[in-house]
Amino acid sequence: MHEGNATGSAEGTGNEAGGGGGEGTRGEGIRGEGGGIRGEARGTALVPMSVLDLVNVGTGFSSGDALRATVETARLTERRGFTRYWVAEHHSMPGVASSSPAVILSHLAARTERIRLGSGGVMLPNHAPLVIAEQFGTLEALAPGRIDLGLGRAPGTDGATAAALRRTGTLREGADEFPQQLAELIRFLDDGFPDGHRYSRIHAVPGPVQGEVTRPPVWLLGSSGFSAELAGRLGLPFAFAHHFSARNTLPALELYRETFSPSAVLDEPYALIGAAALAADDEAEARRQVLTGALAMLRLRTGMPGLVPSPQEAEAYEFGAAERDFVESWLANVTYGTPDAVREGLDALVKRTGADELMLTANVHTPSARVRSFELIADAYELP
Repeated sequence: MHEGNATGSAEGTGNEAGGGGGEGTRGEGIRGEGGGIRGEARGTALVPMSVLDLVNVGTGFSSGDALRATVETARLTERRGFTRYWVAEHHSMPGVASSSPAVILSHLAARTERIRLGSGGVMLPNHAPLVIAEQFGTLEALAPGRIDLGLGRAPGTDGATAAALRRTGTLREGADEFPQQLAELIRFLDDGFPDGHRYSRIHAVPGPVQGEVTRPPVWLLGSSGFSAELAGRLGLPFAFAHHFSARNTLPALELYRETFSPSAVLDEPYALIGAAALAADDEAEARRQVLTGALAMLRLRTGMPGLVPSPQEAEAYEFGAAERDFVESWLANVTYGTPDAVREGLDALVKRTGADELMLTANVHTPSARVRSFELIADAYELP
């Protein structure tokens, strides 16, 4: 990874990875409008509110239970005026059932009507760009104007699993090639390879070769400065993983805004941040639930991933001193408690970061607790 070298482009594509012009591109006509990017703040919320779902699988539940809860949550957040609902790519993690974002999004598209659906994100180095262009072109055809394509460059798993996904042991190379992969992906989405390029006769379908179509906006995701700078230079929207990289939030957002160059997609920067939040009817119940996610993360970080433990298991767990420090540090970046307390914490986060949108995630054991949390947060903000 080269933090300062975020301007690379694919062979023959020049500097047009943002879809912002050049012979053969088809990204014109949406300048400044945000192309489905800019959300609308509703109720008393300071900014648009959205949801990131890892489709957690807790002890005593199946992946089917988790996926059904995802549908229920997506429908609830659609009814209550949330802007978008994203799912994230993870692999070889027993406590997560979101290994195939495109499949889940197709399922959600058939069961919702208005809410934007997207990936938060697809880990692009794990895939051929043409495959992602075809998957998300298909999703856009199924749910026109409702699909977001969020892209990350991390593997979304451990090194051994990443090697199995990519069929190579050179994982660092995959991350370093992310700008080139991104440029190639956007060319496939726009059917925009120039004459003479080795891919000029290859078309992602569904796609523009079949006629006038919309295409999903591309977001860059990150937890450090690399994607922040790349998103800024290309004039793309940026989503930062505050929920697990809080110390990097302000520097990354500052870098994104400083390097932002207007594009065919956006006239001004648009930054979303992921925030871990859980509301419950009382603070004690909220604490019980978020402790399950903290213990699951502790186990993951110490090489023992598993199903998300139950509240009873988390409460009974005997934490060592170092483990306790980790858990308390993790929970310090989770906004939890009563609905009013969560609203106050989230509003403070928006004011501190200047985020244009909040994307809430609740990685806890109990599906009904997640659903209840989003209902309570919607009530706290007087969402419709």
